[in-house]
Amino acid sequence: MNQANRKGLRYEDQAREYLHSQGLRLLTQNFSSRCGEIDLIMRDRDTICFIEVKFRKSMAYGGAASSIPISKQRKIVKTALFYLAGHKRLASQPLRFDALLIQRQPDGSEQVDWIRNAFYAE
Repeated sequence: MNQANRKGLRYEDQAREYLHSQGLRLLTQNFSSRCGEIDLIMRDRDTICFIEVKFRKSMAYGGAASSIPISKQRKIVKTALFYLAGHKRLASQPLRFDALLIQRQPDGSEQVDWIRNAFYAE
């Protein structure tokens, strides 16, 4: 595993722990299909949440929020549908697409922003 992958997993673990502290329950992490990958799939009460985790060490190029373009959103939606096809019991639950953004601040601290309903399936 290369350094970038290890760093990505570290921030996904940090995101998972943060969301767990907010009451979400992990269903799966790093779900992959032929359509793409979803970092975290969690349950928020009766809602199934598909969560994209992004870390940026600076605000250059728009920071973490700008790193989930429409093309990435479409891949996440397709991957979510693939996941639900294999988990029929979850398919009738409400769905949500969230983003958890971890942004390094100029003072070296990290700001965590959880955006519920960051985007929608078309």
